[in-house]
Amino acid sequence: MRRNRSSLFSDLAFLVFLVLNFICIVFIAGSPDHYIQNIIILNIAFLLALVTYFTTVTAGLVLNLAFIFGYGFFVLYQTVSEGGTIGVNTYFWLIMTPLLTVVIWVFTSRTRELQIENELLEKKTATLATVDENTDLRNIISFQKDASLFTGISTRYSIPLTLLVVKVKYWSEIRRLIPEEQLSEAIYDVSQLSQSSIRTNDALYLLDKEDATWGLLLFTDREGAKIVIERIKLKLQELNDTEFSAKYKVNLGLKIGAVQYEAETVENPFDFILQAKKQLEYDV
Repeated sequence: MRRNRSSLFSDLAFLVFLVLNFICIVFIAGSPDHYIQNIIILNIAFLLALVTYFTTVTAGLVLNLAFIFGYGFFVLYQTVSEGGTIGVNTYFWLIMTPLLTVVIWVFTSRTRELQIENELLEKKTATLATVDENTDLRNIISFQKDASLFTGISTRYSIPLTLLVVKVKYWSEIRRLIPEEQLSEAIYDVSQLSQSSIRTNDALYLLDKEDATWGLLLFTDREGAKIVIERIKLKLQELNDTEFSAKYKVNLGLKIGAVQYEAETVENPFDFILQAKKQLEYDV
């Protein structure tokens, strides 16, 4: 409701600004004797509106006050020195200039409210999202939720649970060689490689997209995990000989670390990942 109201105020302020511009154009066209003077004042009015747009309404109104005093002094000087009268032209700009500033401030403030709300929604969506938007793989948020469930099952039914952490070797260098539009595709291909190497009741997660790191939760012990590791590396070698080298012009290598869940040593899902990542140092 608040978002709709802000959007409505922003739209109305923009429409009012356009109407005021039209009124200024008509007024200038109807006063050919003061054409140059009116054009100069209109430019000043737009300048004050721009200052308000990029700063604050306080700065805009202060500058408008300075303009009113300056313009009033100029008109007063002309009246005294030339014996003229204060006409409609003077009152028009004394009203129109601050009015343009106020309308721009309303438009700007409402637009910024919408931008802030949009940023908050994006952050909230990113926080709640459990699937990577480009690869459709479960992410680290999903891992955190599932790991608590998996470890609970492992403890309750005495089923061994092992976490594999899979990382592409030299990814920071490789990503410079692969076109930007193919990076997500490369990550997806490696993900499919890992997915095809595990059973249906095991789970695959994209833990870190920027560093090309996956996590696999396996209901097996370390010996069973070694079989999965060998299977993944064998499939990778086959793909390097056929698809990867031809598609991405590079051969991909993987580092895989495995750690079996122990309730006494693993405090939380992130500690589980950390311990598995330490095992990557031994896979060269």
